[in-house]
Amino acid sequence: MLDSGKNIISHPDFREIQPFELLEPVAQTLPFVFNSPHSGNFYPSRFLDASRLDSSTIRRSEDIFVDDLFENMPKLGAPLLKANFPRAYLDLNREPYELDPKMFDGELPSYANIRSIRVAGGLGTIARVVAESLEIYKHRITVEDALLRIEALYRPYHACLRKLLAKTHVTHGKAFLIDCHSMPSGQDDKVSRPDFVLGDRYGASCSNELTEMLACLLSDRGYVVNRNKPYAGGFITEHYGRPSAELHALQIEINRSLYANEQELQKNSHFDQLKIDLTDVFSEVFDVFSSEGSLPLAAE
Repeated sequence: MLDSGKNIISHPDFREIQPFELLEPVAQTLPFVFNSPHSGNFYPSRFLDASRLDSSTIRRSEDIFVDDLFENMPKLGAPLLKANFPRAYLDLNREPYELDPKMFDGELPSYANIRSIRVAGGLGTIARVVAESLEIYKHRITVEDALLRIEALYRPYHACLRKLLAKTHVTHGKAFLIDCHSMPSGQDDKVSRPDFVLGDRYGASCSNELTEMLACLLSDRGYVVNRNKPYAGGFITEHYGRPSAELHALQIEINRSLYANEQELQKNSHFDQLKIDLTDVFSEVFDVFSSEGSLPLAAE
């Protein structure tokens, strides 16, 4: 059993809840690992007290219910790792030290990446804003607070994910990481977004065969699917995806309006059908990309 965040975390904000959970199948029969790093919805009281946003507004960047959409994967033979803390508190899909010095009291360590595009946009490892560029904090937070979040939560989470992928790779000879996310519908901005965006870093993080098959299966069910636009994949797909070593990472972004009311943060009447469709689609994918099978030939 791999660590799932219980009894290994020493952080004052997480004394009553596991920071993350690993849902494992009875036996991992598939070379697939599912990851939901942005669906956590436990907001520590100390964090909320430091925020200028109300308890609803601060959830704007949360990938609501994504872990629920993929909860059947362990029953099919693939583990699911999920964070219980929210992206607004600590973003696991970033380098460990993408930090904005303007946010903190104190001097950041020299190894912090303070000039990334994500930091400039307010969306570093410790985010400055949530969706619509709304500032999170009333005041600067301490460097010690930021570093504790990273050491006590970020590092154990990624250690668990690395162990999980290594175990999968050793057992099956290959590993496929499906990084699960949701995206705003864009309706407020009057920008039409597809139902799904599959991000494989333009082929650099995952086999084209898997991306193409998943796109086709979703399209066959009537969904509109884009590849890499507007989301090509973040730190997780870039960091873990090495197709030449049979380590594949694919990001899947789901339009929130498909399954939820974005304003009320509630599941809508289409949630159950989408969950069924995702379970059926990945069941078909598993049949092809099993540990015994080989990758299908690309279409000519």
